[in-house]
Amino acid sequence: MHRPPTTYQVDGTAIRTRRKELGLSRNDCASKARISGPYLSQIETGVRRDLRPPTYKRLRTVLNVPADDRRLLAPAEDQQGQESDARHEGPSGEDGH
Repeated sequence: MHRPPTTYQVDGTAIRTRRKELGLSRNDCASKARISGPYLSQIETGVRRDLRPPTYKRLRTVLNVPADDRRLLAPAEDQQGQESDARHEGPSGEDGH
């Protein structure tokens, strides 16, 4: 049985591009997605790449991106080996030990 991921790795540049296409300010977009402006800034600049499913869904909804559209997600090669580390809040790619 397929389980949904514990986090989604997102492409901050794609999120910023889509937000600007829609004419949304960072703070307006963040408010509608129920996250803070500084948090959205960290997502867009790549400081943060992992989003929990509810946050990803709200952001995707605000940006009018259908559930089956993967344009806001990091490329698949960037996500390999990350699923086991997805529950950790530390930087991606480090072993954390």
